[in-house]
Amino acid sequence: MPGRTPEPKRTDETARPKPALTDRRGLLLSVSTSLLLGGTLTGCTSFLGRNASSDENGVAKLLDAPEPPELIREAAAPRGLNAIEITGVGLANSLPGTGGPADPSPYRDQLIEEMRRNDVKNPNDILEQESNAIVRVYATIPPGAKRGDTVDLRIDSPAGSNATDLHGGWLLDTRLRLQQVLQGRVRKGEVLAMGTGSIMPRAAFEGDADTRMKTQGVVLAGGTVQKTRNMGLVLRPEFQHVKVSSEIAAAINRRFFFFDGTTRRGVAKAIEDDYIELELHPRYEESLGRYITVVRSIAINERQGNSQPRLQKLASMLADPATAADAALQLEALGESAIPTLTAGLNTDNQELRFYAAEALAYLDRRDAIAPLAAAIAAEPAFRHPALAALKGLEHPEVVDALVSLFQHSSIESRYGAFATLRGRNDSILALSPEKLGTALQYYQIDSTAPAAIVLSTREVPEVVVFGTPAPVRIQGAILGPNALIIKPESSAPGKLRISRFQVGQDDRRTTAPPTIGGLIRGIISIGGDYADVVEVLREAKSKGYISDQLAIDPLPKALRTYYREDESSEDES
Repeated sequence: MPGRTPEPKRTDETARPKPALTDRRGLLLSVSTSLLLGGTLTGCTSFLGRNASSDENGVAKLLDAPEPPELIREAAAPRGLNAIEITGVGLANSLPGTGGPADPSPYRDQLIEEMRRNDVKNPNDILEQESNAIVRVYATIPPGAKRGDTVDLRIDSPAGSNATDLHGGWLLDTRLRLQQVLQGRVRKGEVLAMGTGSIMPRAAFEGDADTRMKTQGVVLAGGTVQKTRNMGLVLRPEFQHVKVSSEIAAAINRRFFFFDGTTRRGVAKAIEDDYIELELHPRYEESLGRYITVVRSIAINERQGNSQPRLQKLASMLADPATAADAALQLEALGESAIPTLTAGLNTDNQELRFYAAEALAYLDRRDAIAPLAAAIAAEPAFRHPALAALKGLEHPEVVDALVSLFQHSSIESRYGAFATLRGRNDSILALSPEKLGTALQYYQIDSTAPAAIVLSTREVPEVVVFGTPAPVRIQGAILGPNALIIKPESSAPGKLRISRFQVGQDDRRTTAPPTIGGLIRGIISIGGDYADVVEVLREAKSKGYISDQLAIDPLPKALRTYYREDESSEDES
C-alpha cells in the first residue's frame, strides 16, 4: 500500500542520537511542577521571587502556540536540498609515459601529505615517474545521498603536473572533502567521498581540438559517498513552536512511514521547535524534489469530516490547466483517499491534465498510470523526464512492457530514456540481457524497428547500447586510435577488420573482427582496450563517415522543459 515500506537499515548518521523534542516538553513539565510546588508553599514568597515570574512567562509563551496554516508549505521551507561540491588531490598511474614529474606546488605538497599519512614509501620518487600524474578530483554529492551511493568524478591536471594525456590512467584511492577559503586559508572538512577508477579523457568523447581535453576527464561512478546527507524542513519564524513542529511531523508520518511487519515508524522527526528531520521514502528514490514538494503539500490538521469538501475542491482544480499541477500534488499528498479523484482525471482529452493525474497515480503505485505515462513520453518532450521518473519506481510488471514498447519510438531520446529507466529497475532482467566485455563496459543489443542508432554513455555507467542493426563499419584507410591503437581493413581476409596495438615495452597485440559495431568493440577489448578506447574509436569512425548510422552520447530526456499549451509548440529535442 502507498506509504508503507520495509524498515531501512539505519546508517551511522541517522542512528546518532540527536536533541529530542521531549527535552522541550520536559522543560514545560519541569516548569509546571515548580509552579505547582511553589503555589503550595504559602507565605514563602522568597522561594519564588523573580525566578517564578520568569518561569510563568516562559510557560505562557510555550502554551501560546500559533495556529498552524492549512498546508505544510505555508509553515516550512526545505533544508539540505543543495548539491555539495567536494574536491581532493589524487594520483593517476598506469599512464604510457604521458605523465610527468610534478613541479613543486601546493597540490604536490597536499598529495605527499596524504601519501605519508597512508604509509606510502618514497612519495617524492613516485611523483617523478612519467607513468604517474597529479590530478585534481571533483565530485558533486546530490541532496538525499546515502552512504554507499556512487557519483561520477571529474578529473583535471593542475598547472605544474606536466601530464600530456590521461588516456589509460587509473585514479588511485582519493579522499574528497568540502573545502572552503576562510580568512585567506583553505579549510578542509571531513572526508565525504572516496574516489578511484579508470579515467576517460574528455578527448575521447569531445575530440582533441583543444589539447586540454586530453588532461581532463571523468571516472564513471568512481566516487563512493561516505556519509548520508540529512534533509528536513525549517519552520518559518512565526510558526516556530514545539506544538506546531510536532503537529507537522505527525501529519507527515500519517502519510509516509516505514513498516517492517510489526513496527511502524514515520519518516519525520521533530528535532527542535524550528526543525523537522526527514528521511527519504523509497518510492521517491529518483524523485527527491517531488518528494519534498508532496510532503509540503500535506494538510497539517486534515480532519475526516473535511476531506470530502477538499477532494471536491481539488477535483475542480485538477480540471483547470492553471491549477492542475498543484492539485495533483495535493491529491498525491492525501494518499489513497485521492485515488478515485485522480483516476477520474485520466478521462480527459487534454494531454496536460491527463499527464498530471497519471504522474500522481504512479507515485501511489497504481497500474492505470502506466499507459497514459507511456503515451506522454511518446507524444510530448516536456513530459518525458518526469514520466520516466514516475515509471521507474512503479512496482508493476506491466511497466517493463511499456518501456520496451518505447524502443520502437523514432526519437532516440525516448528510446534511450526508456532503456536507462528499465536498466535501473529490479526487474530489468525480464527484458535486458547485457553482454559484459571484461571489466571495461556493458554492451546491449536492443531489438528495434526504428532507425538504427548507437548510444554511448559518459554518465554513471560505461555502456554501449545499439538499437536495431546498424550498417557495417566501412573503414577507408585506417583509424589511428589512442596509445598506438590501429584499426584498418584486413587485407588477407576481405570483409574483416584488423585491430592492433603496438606499445614500447609490451608485446604487440592484434586480432581480426567482423566489421560490425559489436565486432569492432569486442575486438578492441580483446587486445586490452578499455571503454575510453571504444568511445574514441567510435567517435572518430563517425566523424570520418565510416559509421553511417546515428551515434549519440547521453541522449537522455532533459529535466524542467517547458510545456507550451494550445498553438505553442513544445521545446524541440536536441
